[in-house]
Amino acid sequence: MANNVYLPEPMRIVRRYDLIDDVRFFQVRPLEMERALQLNYLPGQFMMVSLAGVGEAPFSISSTPSRPGLLEFGIRKVGIITEELFKLKENEVIGVRGPFGNGFPIDKFEKKDLIIVVGGLGAVPLRSLLLYTLDNRDRFGRIFFLYGARRPAEMLFRREFMELKSREDLHSMLTVDKDDTGRWTEQVGLVTALFKNLKDIDPQNTYATVCGPPVMYKFVIDEIIKLGIPKHQILMTLERRMHCGVGKCGHCVIGSIYTCMDGPVFSYWDVMHMKDLI
Repeated sequence: MANNVYLPEPMRIVRRYDLIDDVRFFQVRPLEMERALQLNYLPGQFMMVSLAGVGEAPFSISSTPSRPGLLEFGIRKVGIITEELFKLKENEVIGVRGPFGNGFPIDKFEKKDLIIVVGGLGAVPLRSLLLYTLDNRDRFGRIFFLYGARRPAEMLFRREFMELKSREDLHSMLTVDKDDTGRWTEQVGLVTALFKNLKDIDPQNTYATVCGPPVMYKFVIDEIIKLGIPKHQILMTLERRMHCGVGKCGHCVIGSIYTCMDGPVFSYWDVMHMKDLI
């Protein structure tokens, strides 16, 4: 990205559509193709997206660096900036600066099994990690993908994740709290109920990643700990607390931790005693 971290780079919206009623998918690229091919980031990092005269806000990257040239975001309409973003059409231009944060330690995942646990909007940042590992499949051990949503209509990237279930090199499990359609063919229940399907887990050879609503973390982490996975091999992304990206505004600070700089990816070992963090 730009050398000046405070200077947004103009990017063109090349694709946009609704994932669910209040979450929209945006695919953008730099105006110059040469710059597009220079995009560099890690799964788990985030960008600051801005509109001139409106403001800016942080959003997790949902695309994977293994597919260069484009950035993808899943943005929920929750305030003034996102309401204005939702008004934009394809070919219009926004500002993007970053990437910020630490991302997932991909090198440590190599040759290890990986459990990716997602709830709700947590699908946005962990989609980046999932696609990256699938694009580099020979570098990783078994991959387990567990995704829970409240209802079928609230599952992000639903068609994409359903298609991934046909892959023989991925253990994909989808669930909803409640099926209000009568047509849901996957499991019904909380995402924690999917853990009973995890077989022959070697805890020392496994990393677990988690992202979802705050209420989910305690129960999911309890299930991961029951598997015997060490606390430093349990990683979570606390992307809901991101703000300016450079530690200046102080909105993300909890104790001595700057979520947008020290995170948004943390190990459970790092935050297990900070009750307010999750």
